[in-house]
Amino acid sequence: MFTGIIETIGTVVALNHEAQNLHLSIKSSLSNELKIDQSIAHNGVCLTVVAQSNNIHIVTAIHETLLKTNLNQLKTGDLVNLERCMLANSRIDGHFVQGHVDKLPPAYTSKKQAVAGTLPLNIPQMPTIFWLKKALSVSMEPA
Repeated sequence: MFTGIIETIGTVVALNHEAQNLHLSIKSSLSNELKIDQSIAHNGVCLTVVAQSNNIHIVTAIHETLLKTNLNQLKTGDLVNLERCMLANSRIDGHFVQGHVDKLPPAYTSKKQAVAGTLPLNIPQMPTIFWLKKALSVSMEPA
């Protein structure tokens, strides 16, 4: 679980494709503190650390994750928002965010509405049983 509050910014230093998966090498101030198998949000997407050394950590985005997120659009040198998972024994700022992406909706088209504080989204059709009235939080990566 995450709060949705960005902890630091990392830089993509390498992208390596293996079959339909993508290994992302990220350099950040947090990288040396991370452990193998630790979850960390990259642009809001929960990914697992598979390697770490010299201020760089590596995570793998599997094919399904690449289909449902914009991680496949990253290039070497791009910046990524990073957040470690929240601790249960400390103050929780922000919101409860899973970091598991179900859909990638089309972007909104009206900047005027976004500036005014509303953000119309075209949410893909899905049974309403999966939505909670008034308790729904949607995490978005800013453009």
